[in-house]
Amino acid sequence: MSTLPIQTNIESSPKSFKNQPEDFEFVEPDISDIITEDDTPVDNLITEKQQRLLTTTLYSSFSTDLQFLATANVGLFYGNKIPPLVPDVLLSLRVKVPEDWSQKQNRSYFVFSFGKPPEIAIEIVSNKIGNELGSKLQDYAFAAVGYYVVFDPLKQLGETILRVYELRGNSYVELGNFYLSQVGLGLTIWHGIFEGKEYDWLRWCDDSGNILLTGDERAEQEKQRAEQEKQRAEQEKQRAEQEKQRADRLAELLRERGINPDELL
Repeated sequence: MSTLPIQTNIESSPKSFKNQPEDFEFVEPDISDIITEDDTPVDNLITEKQQRLLTTTLYSSFSTDLQFLATANVGLFYGNKIPPLVPDVLLSLRVKVPEDWSQKQNRSYFVFSFGKPPEIAIEIVSNKIGNELGSKLQDYAFAAVGYYVVFDPLKQLGETILRVYELRGNSYVELGNFYLSQVGLGLTIWHGIFEGKEYDWLRWCDDSGNILLTGDERAEQEKQRAEQEKQRAEQEKQRAEQEKQRADRLAELLRERGINPDELL
């Protein structure tokens, strides 16, 4: 994604502002000259749908007691006079969505405002000029993002479609698996249909590999479960009716032979 220009001072390096000494006094920087929205469109249909698939499934199916923020194509402001990063998908845990969106600092992800860097940033590669495996990887490490994910569905950067990096110290280490243990989420390539398009989609999953469902998928799952329950109830009703019919027929045969079936009990 493209970066946005920045012309004023903010915190020179990303860090948490929530665990400072009692005498620490943070002066909120002036961000009036910072451009936080430039209305640049996303790259293509793949990116747009993929962004939505990843963010909506978190809100519909991510099982966690923590407050979180999942965004698509929102600026990550993390340094002094440093152009912000604009990840295709961003996930930050233990943060509260600001209530007043009329304030500029509440419409983008300013590290000084949220008090911490995000846990995950995902870049969806659409061309060879984004430098996702070069300078951008270094930039996300400097921004202290816990996990950096590069999804390359068109294989612009090589044959590897998915790469996951974990921040250790000040640099990233590429993981041999796609489970993000510090977050409790995994990633997987899922071949299926999303919004009418059959494709190899990047999906969230749990530690057993079960994908997190979209709202529509959950609704369809509940519909199928309700239909199965209805069928089971209907089958039970039919079995009960058949049992009653057999009992009535047996009682009729006994009466024909002069036996009162009620006296047999």
